[in-house]
Amino acid sequence: MIEINLSNLTHLRSGKVRDIYDLGNYLLFVASDRISAFDVIMDDLIPGKGAILSGISAFWFENTSHIVGNHFITNKIVDYPEECKQYSEYLQGRSMLVKKCKVLPIECIVRGYIAGSGWKEYQQSNTICGISLPKGLLEFSKLPKPIFTPSTKAEEGHDENINFEQATKIIGEENTAKIRDISIELYEFGAEYLEKNDLILADTKFEFGLSDDGELLLIDEALTPDSSRFWLKEEYAPGKPQINFDKQVLRDYLLSIGWNKQPPPPPLPQEIVTKTLDKYKEAYKRIVK
Repeated sequence: MIEINLSNLTHLRSGKVRDIYDLGNYLLFVASDRISAFDVIMDDLIPGKGAILSGISAFWFENTSHIVGNHFITNKIVDYPEECKQYSEYLQGRSMLVKKCKVLPIECIVRGYIAGSGWKEYQQSNTICGISLPKGLLEFSKLPKPIFTPSTKAEEGHDENINFEQATKIIGEENTAKIRDISIELYEFGAEYLEKNDLILADTKFEFGLSDDGELLLIDEALTPDSSRFWLKEEYAPGKPQINFDKQVLRDYLLSIGWNKQPPPPPLPQEIVTKTLDKYKEAYKRIVK
């Protein structure tokens, strides 16, 4: 769907995917069809992607509230403020009304398997974000237990991996310990659920905020193809490429053409757009039962 300007709503900010509007007591989150790779937003849209992400996030917000509260209020447009309803056709399926909160400037990454930047570091030092791991692990090996590897939350450019101690200097020791424990519990809950649907949750990213009364809330998105690596369980084996259900197909294409990971992004062939969307659709089918 072509993105539109919600001109009579107060635009607060836009991220790589989400546009956020201030509705006074609440915020309106709108998941666009934009897609990013290597922290650069592509010029091409993935039609329908925003609705898929919103549906998956709403599912997880509703099913993890026993672990931690979250900012989700509703995604039913009939319950939205009146000023939103003229945009119902665009907002349907791709938006949610959420609580306002103070965002903690830390990306909460939990890894259950060794992949991506973690694999690169492990090859050099047998560590991931400074956490010592057993020698002899292969790429995509399952870790002895999930590990918490936070990163900075950059407004522009690339996030940077940091260790636990560095995170405490940003948000304090109590907050860091709390979001570490909750992030790992969320990961383990999600991994157990997904395994029943023949998906492996290799790693994922969470974000948290504090409400006006100081309650810690899960915010942004949860366990989506944009924030997670999903692999097909029945074909899983360490040391070989995995069948994934995220935007790895896009990353692989961009690497194959030698793009330097700097703006401007290259145009995406229709085949890559279609394959990427198919991955998101399959993830939705396997998660939202």
